[in-house]
Amino acid sequence: MMKNFDCIVVGGGMIGSACALSLANLGLKIAIVEVKPCKPYEKQSPFDLRVSAISIATQQLLEQLEVWASLTQKRLCPYARLGVWETELSYTEFDAESIKQPVLGHIVENRALQLSLWESIERNHNITSFCPNSLLSFQQNAENVIVDLENESITAKLLIAADGANSKVRALANIGVTGWDYSQSAMLIDVETKLLQQDITWQQFYPTGPVAMLPLSGRSGLGGYASLVWYHQKSEIKRLSSLSHDDLSVAIMEHFPKRLGKIKVVDKASFPLSRKHANTYQNKRVILLGDAAHTINPMAGQGVNIGFKDVKALQHIIAEAIGNGETWSEPKTLARYEKQRRTDNLLMMTAMDALYNSFSHPSTLAKITRNVGLILANRSGIIKSKALAYACGI
Repeated sequence: MMKNFDCIVVGGGMIGSACALSLANLGLKIAIVEVKPCKPYEKQSPFDLRVSAISIATQQLLEQLEVWASLTQKRLCPYARLGVWETELSYTEFDAESIKQPVLGHIVENRALQLSLWESIERNHNITSFCPNSLLSFQQNAENVIVDLENESITAKLLIAADGANSKVRALANIGVTGWDYSQSAMLIDVETKLLQQDITWQQFYPTGPVAMLPLSGRSGLGGYASLVWYHQKSEIKRLSSLSHDDLSVAIMEHFPKRLGKIKVVDKASFPLSRKHANTYQNKRVILLGDAAHTINPMAGQGVNIGFKDVKALQHIIAEAIGNGETWSEPKTLARYEKQRRTDNLLMMTAMDALYNSFSHPSTLAKITRNVGLILANRSGIIKSKALAYACGI
């Protein structure tokens, strides 16, 4: 007999796992489908190259889902300051104290966060895991969605796509996307640093793209650890990726600001930059979340946080419908999710593109304008604090 659920979540990454937990906490019966089981995690294992800057709002969601405490037992690094500049004259710093918070956020390894979420999933009696498994196809009718997996079929009132930027659910639902590839790629580099763990993350802008430092926790043989992000033209990132760790260390010391200090490369990887936005977040009983709905320029580290905002919004809309005695799974009810999230996501995507285009423009006038803008931002007081509070999600 076919197994029946309230919701089927396809994709067990950070966003999909959080979505499964948030809806299970409403008393709904959830199935989560994921191709790869989580890898074991140990504190002494090398740092994951994929890290995220988790905002205060995302932390609050993870606390609500009873995941945060588990994550703090792994590895995470709080930061209380954010520095941005092009020239030293235009250096602008945002700090947690200005918004009356202890921190601005935490740098978290994606693998550690995903594992913490799955630990909670395994304890939740409202969630059934189909892992390893994958979606082959699905069909919608007036009442439900029938999902064909590799070795069985299951059904639910709602199918949630959290299966990433190349979402199979989105493609099968015939939801198109608009977007483009950026001219740059990004390189992720884990390094040991002579400086011990810092409470600041920073980003310096160049016409070829920014360079950024995200602090990581722990002590290394050299001192501390950090995750570096190097944006540049695709050909240059390809060249840098081909260098040995020692040669890449030399290149970093030549191109990164002196405040980075002495470093030693531990690991590296690169990826192209692209923007995608689904033409709709809904097709009847199919809903898109996270990267399945939108990918954003990662320059300000907001991609994963707006995905968690999607999770929180969907949870709130379904909870509100249940509380009001409505049929929560009706497409007209679910349509409130897109109405709430699409404008906010588009605003963030547009802001990141404006930032990207502003700092990549080579003209002298553009350079003067953006540096004056940073100087004014640094002196703006209330406006600066409000912008920081919005970025933190509070």
